[in-house]
Amino acid sequence: MAGVFPLLIFSAAIGAGVNAGLFFIFSVCIMGALGRLPAAQGVAAMQSINVVILNPWFMLAFLGTALLSLVLVAVAFFTGSPARLYVIAGGLLFLAGTILVTMVFNVPMNNQLEALLPQSEEAARLWSSTYLVDWLRWNHVRTLSSLGALGCFVMAFRAA
Repeated sequence: MAGVFPLLIFSAAIGAGVNAGLFFIFSVCIMGALGRLPAAQGVAAMQSINVVILNPWFMLAFLGTALLSLVLVAVAFFTGSPARLYVIAGGLLFLAGTILVTMVFNVPMNNQLEALLPQSEEAARLWSSTYLVDWLRWNHVRTLSSLGALGCFVMAFRAA
């Protein structure tokens, strides 16, 4: 396992970085651009994004990094490697701050938005009153936790 451990750490770092980049661009650009559109257009665009993003490349980066994080955290508990604390921190940051936050906060908000007709008053109310602010707030958490995981995995790779 000693020879594979650094490769797994490196792969997790790449995955965390890809996720951090994805979430970062939503935080600094995409949601701001959608928020400038009339509500019906912003809702329709976000609904489209939420459909298109569920593709094999995204799933590989998102769920693949989660799986790597789980494996690495489990292995780290049974190794005396100097990298283990960084691995555990990175894995837990990714699992809690990215995966758990996505499932508990962002996905339910996306599902709530998906159930509405973009041109409805209810969609406009949800979009402007809570969705843009709350979804973005939790996306910032995902961005920072993915970046933190990336940093931890890089430090673990150096120590491995």
